Amino acid sequence: MARKTKARLEDLKAKSADQLKEDLVRLKKEQFNLRFQAATGQLEKTSSVSEVRRDIARVKTLMREKAQAGKA
Repeated sequence: MARKTKARLEDLKAKSADQLKEDLVRLKKEQFNLRFQAATGQLEKTSSVSEVRRDIARVKTLMREKAQAGKA
């Protein structure tokens, strides 16, 4: 599991700020769809909700780091 997360993080670090914004929008839509599926009882893999939430946090963290690096 740690290798998968590390690889995902490395992929995100290689992206530009615009690509990170696009990923954030995509992840937010996915999160909405997962919440909708959970509410209607159609969600089969409940762990996907927390995975998407963590991915959103990763993207936001990298966006903040890149913004601060640009200011410094």
